[in-house]
Amino acid sequence: MDRVFYSVDNRPTRIRGFMQQSKVALITGASAGVGRATAVALAEHGFDVALLARGEAGLRAAAAEVEAKGQRALVIPTDVADYNAVDRAASMTEEQLGPIEVWINDAMTTSFSPVADTEPEDFRRAIEVTFLGQVWGTMAALERMRPRDRGNIVNVGSALAFIGIPLQAAYCSAKFACRGFFESTRAELIHDGSHVRLSMVHLPAVNTPQFDWCHTTMDRHPQPVPPIYQPEWPAKYIVEVALDGRRSRIVGSWNKVLVAAGQVAPGFGNQYAALGAWDSQLTDQPIARDRPDNLRSPADNISDAGARGIFGHEAHGFLDPSFLKTLPKTGRTLMAAAIAAIKDRRAGTAADQ
Repeated sequence: MDRVFYSVDNRPTRIRGFMQQSKVALITGASAGVGRATAVALAEHGFDVALLARGEAGLRAAAAEVEAKGQRALVIPTDVADYNAVDRAASMTEEQLGPIEVWINDAMTTSFSPVADTEPEDFRRAIEVTFLGQVWGTMAALERMRPRDRGNIVNVGSALAFIGIPLQAAYCSAKFACRGFFESTRAELIHDGSHVRLSMVHLPAVNTPQFDWCHTTMDRHPQPVPPIYQPEWPAKYIVEVALDGRRSRIVGSWNKVLVAAGQVAPGFGNQYAALGAWDSQLTDQPIARDRPDNLRSPADNISDAGARGIFGHEAHGFLDPSFLKTLPKTGRTLMAAAIAAIKDRRAGTAADQ
């Protein structure tokens, strides 16, 4: 049995199998990339899924993939930078699908640019979506889960929540802030003795469409820093954490190295990022004049981009041959960064004397 419901902007949305009773999950950033892959993975685990994002074509395609797994899909076009829109989407989900048991905050956007070339309003927009989107989502989820004293919230982080790299100041700032918000909010839940679980999953570089449509001031096409993974791989771990409620998980061996560097030796992390993370984020391909820009308007509103981006040929993780070939150069960069960090520390010590 199919029934048509209406999303928060009063547009028709179809839910299949209305009479079926299932667990309910809500995910933001669901139209593409990791969010899209996670929505499908949730459906494979028996969840009906509310899909939030801005791009309607992407959302409809994601809904079809969820329905193909035998679960209901509720499409709610939503800009997560707007708290009221997120809150309305949460209410609609509970009215049409049932109580939300899992809420995943994955939505992001960015301005891929040096700080000196970044417009203040572009930086603000990236923060509002990537950071405040997680705050608003968590607040809306807690408003519904706290009275029931159950539910799992997963906020999607990154290695760039621990180590800042050039060209990504907006994104890194947002992810650092997401981690601080997570720590504080989780501490409050523990203090209150709540059974609501708040978790964070930190992702590696992933082959998603964001590199085809993120705002940029560069003249070369952006790319994820190797090693690169297909979105289905981190999606699997996001769902695992959503189900078991563990505090946090860092996905990817190289990701764990970067996170450790950022925590144990931030000076070394700065030097390594300065030496090795500029050109590795840029291809040799010039930026196309008609390239989409999703900072303020969705790039998948008319046509679906899917979960994966254009870097699938090297998206095989740590053991990808293209990444393994870079290890000698990476080793030299690590050594140079260590030497630079030592010199920097000695210079600071001398200045203090």
